[in-house]
Amino acid sequence: MTVRAILPFGDPALRAKAKPVEALTPRILKTLDDLADTLYADEGRAGLAGPQIGILRRLAVIDMGEGLLELINPRIVERRGAETGFEACLSFPGFYGQVERASYVRVESLDRKGVLRTMEADGDLARCMQHEIDHLDGVLFVDRVRDRWLVHEKTKQKLEVLDVVRLSKSGG
Repeated sequence: MTVRAILPFGDPALRAKAKPVEALTPRILKTLDDLADTLYADEGRAGLAGPQIGILRRLAVIDMGEGLLELINPRIVERRGAETGFEACLSFPGFYGQVERASYVRVESLDRKGVLRTMEADGDLARCMQHEIDHLDGVLFVDRVRDRWLVHEKTKQKLEVLDVVRLSKSGG
């Protein structure tokens, strides 16, 4: 079991576009395992992408309570509808904001055997898939927040989204 450190907002790796996985090597499969171990290291975590642990490959894991989904080179091939909901990020713990996302997505992704799979999702799973795939493109949820504030989940302290976006682009 290898739990990796999650990079904080401001780390330049979070703004980099992840490279496609060219081959399913033992190292790539180990990275998927590390992502899962890190996701499950604390309760309440829903998803984690390679760049969040400093691995600039198109890899992500998601578990919304129905088992682990591993995404390798995921690509959204269809989006429908729109809904606004609260999102947070493991790279900026404790804060959340309102983000509009497609309410339905169809995603193509390789599984760990190299088989191309198509997944359909709506609601929270669709939101989580879009959030993690954004990470693979260097896009953070704060880039999509609809109002001017992020809110701390415990203290209700508000932060200006523009300040957080500047922090996330400046390297700290």
